[in-house]
Amino acid sequence: MVSKADDFEKKRIIQEYVPGKQVTLAHIIASPVQDIYERLGIEEKGAIGIATLTPCETAIIAADIATKTSEVEIGFLDRFTGSLVISGDVASVEEAMQAINETLEKLLGFTPAKITRT
Repeated sequence: MVSKADDFEKKRIIQEYVPGKQVTLAHIIASPVQDIYERLGIEEKGAIGIATLTPCETAIIAADIATKTSEVEIGFLDRFTGSLVISGDVASVEEAMQAINETLEKLLGFTPAKITRT
C-alpha cells in the first residue's frame, strides 16, 4: 500500500536573481491626481516618471542622467530595488525618461524599455 505521504512529496525549487542590463519599466503619468502625490510623499510638480532598472544600482545613474538633462526633481530613489521616481512638467519628464533610455542603451549597452504614458 502506498502511504499518503508519498502523494505529497515536497519539491525543492531554487530561485536565483540574475540581473540583466535593462530598463524594465519606463512610464509617465502625465496628470496624476493629488492623492498619488500625497501617497508618494512628493511635491506636486506636474508629471511623474517611473523607472525600474536592473541591476538595481543603475537607478543612481538614471537619476543623475535625468537631473542633468532636464528640469526634474527626484521624488524617490532606491538603489536596492532599482526604482526611480522623478517629477516635473510633462515635457521635462518625457525628456528625462528618453535620456535615461538612450544614454543607458548607447553608453552602457542596456536594453531600453518602451516609454509608456497615461
